[in-house]
Amino acid sequence: MALYSSWLGGIVESAVTLGELDAKHAHMLAVRREEGNQALFRASGELGEPVRSYVARLLAMEEILSSLPVRK
Repeated sequence: MALYSSWLGGIVESAVTLGELDAKHAHMLAVRREEGNQALFRASGELGEPVRSYVARLLAMEEILSSLPVRK
């Protein structure tokens, strides 16, 4: 969970600074989304409600990032 949060946080910081997604970050997000959310859901289910809510917020951030324009 912490690794995913840290990874996503770095992409968010870059996107906020640039106002768009770096092409490399866009590719990384696409690959991550292709992998699916099963591992995140399983881990959050095992760790309880506070973590489930946190994962839901992280996934919402990932969704928003995916909708940003990509810098070429």
